[in-house]
Parts: sequence; C-alpha cells; structure tokens
Amino acid sequence: MEKKELRKYIRERKKLMMPDERLRQSEELCRRLMRHPRWRESKVVLLYHALPDEVDTSMLLESAMSSCPRKKVLLPVVVGDDLELRAYDGNLEEGAFGILEPTAMSTLFTDYASVDLVVVPGMAFDAEGHRLGRGKGYYDKTLCQLPVAYRIGICFDYQKVERVPSESHDVSMHEVI
Repeated sequence: MEKKELRKYIRERKKLMMPDERLRQSEELCRRLMRHPRWRESKVVLLYHALPDEVDTSMLLESAMSSCPRKKVLLPVVVGDDLELRAYDGNLEEGAFGILEPTAMSTLFTDYASVDLVVVPGMAFDAEGHRLGRGKGYYDKTLCQLPVAYRIGICFDYQKVERVPSESHDVSMHEVI
C-alpha cells in the first residue's frame, strides 16, 4: 500500500477500537515502556499528549514527573510547519489540531543534544522501524535535530504492518512497542 492508502486503512481500524479497550491497551503499553531500560535511564524525555485515537501517554507523563530523580519532560508544540519543544510543567492548553500542549508561558527547550529518549506516535510502523505519520512531516523534521535520542515508536497491535513505505527524509525508530 502507498502512504495515503495505508493511512486510510489505519483510520478505519482506529474507528473499530472501543474507548475502554484503547485505555486498557494504552496502560499496558505504558507499563511495558516504563520497564524498558531506556526509559529507566533517561533524564530528558520527549513525549506527546495523545489524540483520542492514539496510545494514551498520560501514565508516562505522571511517571516521569513523579520519578526520583524526576525526568525533564518535553512536549511538542505545533508552530506553523514545525514543532517546538517545551518543558512540561503540568499546565496544558489546546493547541493546533486540538492537541493539548504546554502553555505559551512554558519554557522553550533548545538543548536538543540532551534529549536521550523520544516516544513517538504514528499511524503505522513496520518491523524495520519505519514510521507512517499523519502526513505533515512534523516528527521527521524534529527527530533529525535530536542527534543522540533513542527513538521508540508506540502503537496498538493493528498499527504494526508488514511494510511502511519509506522515503529518504523519513526517520526510522530504533524500536517499536
């Protein structure tokens, strides 16, 4: 399938998942990630605040903020055609595409070399770590700027496909949970 067709297929599959099942599976995926050595060792983590059809990361946000030592948590903010990284301080507001984002008062983060873990959503992933996003390229542009970050894609089982079409500008994940 080409990217457009694969996105349509996954959108249809997403509609079939009941909210309570999405939450149950999200919690299990988050628990698996929190047991991962990369999560336990990370100090600066780029997470995302989930859209209603994505893996809910609220458990990860809570865990990172309450861990000892506390992790520095970043969330992306859509600004035009790019993502800015902002420190998560618990305060969120609705931003572009209805996504909850850190408020305009939150600290802009620019020390990209210190980000050691990125948890990335996607429409689909394959066994080689190729990722299909929603089509705007926000994450690919941002991931190119994070030289040492370990990239973990997180998705539901039906989002793992045999092959994700990939282009030279697409950034692959180190692994997918």
